[in-house]
Amino acid sequence: MYSLIFDWNPLTGIDIVGNFKLHFYSVMWIIAFLLGLQIMKRIFKREQVSLDYLDPLFLYTIIATMLGARLGHVLFYQSELISQDFFSIFLPFRFVPEFEFTGFQGLASHGAAIGIIIGMYLYRRKYKYKSLMWILDRVVIPVASGAIFIRLGNFINSEIIGKETNSNFGVRFIQEEYNPREAVKLTGIQDPKEAYNAIASNPQFQNLLDAVPFRHPAQLYESVSYIFVFLILWYFYTKTNKGNQTGFLFGLFLVLLWTVRFFVEFVKEAQVDERATWALNTGQWLSLPFIAIGLYFMFVYKPKNAVH
Repeated sequence: MYSLIFDWNPLTGIDIVGNFKLHFYSVMWIIAFLLGLQIMKRIFKREQVSLDYLDPLFLYTIIATMLGARLGHVLFYQSELISQDFFSIFLPFRFVPEFEFTGFQGLASHGAAIGIIIGMYLYRRKYKYKSLMWILDRVVIPVASGAIFIRLGNFINSEIIGKETNSNFGVRFIQEEYNPREAVKLTGIQDPKEAYNAIASNPQFQNLLDAVPFRHPAQLYESVSYIFVFLILWYFYTKTNKGNQTGFLFGLFLVLLWTVRFFVEFVKEAQVDERATWALNTGQWLSLPFIAIGLYFMFVYKPKNAVH
């Protein structure tokens, strides 16, 4: 069997001016939203819905996704921020133990899902051209496509890494193993970027490279899986009558996406220090209700008014 192991020491962004850096992770979010806009535009045209409703839907989706993802992370994984560093929840800075620009870090997909549902409810209250379920059945298609790029962004950032592996498919996440200060201290090279490059390629620091374990590229597992989630949703929407069954696509999205998440969690490092309960971690416990809700909408849900 061919060995697919490699070292991962990526350029995570481009320096623009001063301390401002264009992060590729942010670019992945932009691509996700813009691609989603184009997919939703195609859906609107296909169903002869006025494009005047599209821009506010796009705005609601962005705000709901980002706010839900951030609050979800804090509530599910880092609740101590509420009392210890409250303003860092909403601002791209941390104030404890010292003031530092961090960018918007800590986003939870479970929170994003809840945020999108709430956002679509609020959007539907203002724009009543279709039912809430009609909107949810269709908005999950671009959401699935966006998830592909978000996980690619996580891979670029060497975050949400997998557990150690001895298989023929593993990645050494150098920048995850050594933070910038550690890389500088251990190599004696003052520029973190050059320090990382030295660890990755300079034989003098082979011992530092050897100390980095090979891990499952869990982010890539998810990203590739989400390609299939998107294609399955698009197939059912365009090639079958299931797109007209209220709630089916929404339910199918929940079942597929969170089933992927549930199983990938088995090879993923826990995002917070926690003791697994019945061999399941927080991400898996949070996925189970979404799967159950999805099954309900696929096979049980009957709209009170079938007219859109």
